[in-house]
Amino acid sequence: MFDLPNGLPNKNDSVDWASKHYLVVDDFAGVRQLLRESLRNLGARNIDQAASGGEAMGLIASKRYDVILCDYNLGEGKNGQQVLEEARVRNLLMPSSVWLMVSAEKSVESVMGAAEHQPDAYLIKPITEGVLLTRLNRVWHKKQVFREIDQAFGEKDYLRAARLCDEQMEKNRVHEIELLRMKAKLLEKSGELHKARETYEAVLAQREYQWARTGVAKIRMANGEFEAARQVFQSVIAENRYYIDAYDQLALAYQGMGMHDEACSILERATRLSPNSVPRQRHFGDVCLKLGNIGMAERAYRKCIAIGEYSVRKTGDAYLGLARVCGMKNETKEALQLLATAQKEFTDAQMPLRAKITEGLVYHESGDYRRARKAGDELEEMLASNPERPETRICIELATLLFAVGVKESPVDLLCYLIKNNHDNTLLLEEIQGIFDKARMGDEGKELIQANRREATDLMNQGVLLWKTGKIREAISWMRDARAALPNNMRILFNAAQILVSAMQQHGYDPELSDEALQVLMHVDQVAPGQPRFAQLMEQLAALAPFNQPAVAEAEAAA
Repeated sequence: MFDLPNGLPNKNDSVDWASKHYLVVDDFAGVRQLLRESLRNLGARNIDQAASGGEAMGLIASKRYDVILCDYNLGEGKNGQQVLEEARVRNLLMPSSVWLMVSAEKSVESVMGAAEHQPDAYLIKPITEGVLLTRLNRVWHKKQVFREIDQAFGEKDYLRAARLCDEQMEKNRVHEIELLRMKAKLLEKSGELHKARETYEAVLAQREYQWARTGVAKIRMANGEFEAARQVFQSVIAENRYYIDAYDQLALAYQGMGMHDEACSILERATRLSPNSVPRQRHFGDVCLKLGNIGMAERAYRKCIAIGEYSVRKTGDAYLGLARVCGMKNETKEALQLLATAQKEFTDAQMPLRAKITEGLVYHESGDYRRARKAGDELEEMLASNPERPETRICIELATLLFAVGVKESPVDLLCYLIKNNHDNTLLLEEIQGIFDKARMGDEGKELIQANRREATDLMNQGVLLWKTGKIREAISWMRDARAALPNNMRILFNAAQILVSAMQQHGYDPELSDEALQVLMHVDQVAPGQPRFAQLMEQLAALAPFNQPAVAEAEAAA
């Protein structure tokens, strides 16, 4: 057996390395051979190799690996960071899988880019056999502590995962701080913000960890305490200018306070430190565009497109945003080319509508009002042909354009739809009022907001009243109609799911009601992931299913 350096205990005897499956990814055959031999000295037998990111993704998608050693630079195509990112997004890694990122890169940009996607270890070349085996052995044993927790997390059973953290802390005191960190995140996702804050504060009572301070600040921001959160994020950055999450959160705090210039400034700093994040570059571009800073918006969107070429997070938003920028610069030809590319590369159902909206905005902002109006007429036809309404941001853009080209009835209907489906979203309602004001409909807009909020509230309250007065079947029927009328109203959806769960708690498990409740909750998680009540209702629903009815658990895992 290979002797481990640094006086570390030899734990190899407790791991059956020969039975594990390994993948070595490097574009140089010689490096692959060296890593393969090192693994063989550990006892490994089942070792696959890949020479590119694309080849690696094909193998990872077709086979489950226990250990992956992946180089950062893989030549043409996906790099190691993008392979790891895609494997995580597509849930192709087992909870206990170990990912070791290997690279000769020592630059802050490369290390931070890879670290944002959280490999289990980052190894700098040249790597000795002793270093490789020591890190692999250490990481493997650590991963086993989190195995069941990760499994529950993957099934979206966040509260069970949080309880498993407590169980593991009793057995593994050496990992207590890491388990507390995981528990706090799980409680956040479960909507138990008070308990999550208590967990973070328990950590801070032992030591001033920056991640724990950031966690408390995120919770305060979620509760609307933007100024208090801002102060914490700024102090974390002052202490550690490489703590990139604090930059992203600080930008959100500034936006929540309406300080968009400051949000733009902090995102600019973040993209200089870690420029290879597609979501961050897109966010930066969006903020710059909203401020009218065309030069910075163009650079952010072009960077987003470039780094997203081989990324699973490649987004049509960057193409549409850059097209808007080109329209503002009177570069209509490039804008239309970008829109054509977006429709070719992104085939989601809403892309044709989004591209047509952007086309209308490009024409309007470049002064071609005749073509802008023509685009508006075509958009009205698209709305009339499809009763389903797009997501909130698209509705806002569409209403803004239609008002700008002289249409009134359709944008008013769109905004009323948004008001009813978001009747308790104060920030969105203020934005909608601003659109009415810009369209010189300020007073009428106020009346429409009040009337539609009242309609949505009455619709929800009637169903809840039927439930609370014991008329459970009538309540279920009422909430079905309410969901049909307002399919994206979070309050109505959650109350509908709660009433279905309550019916089964009172009268016993019903597979049809269970399936209906699950469909409602999956729709919630698709429209607005991370809602506080989601995890609580999912756990209640799972608890109702008899042992011979695993449909809920299977659906959770599939979701």
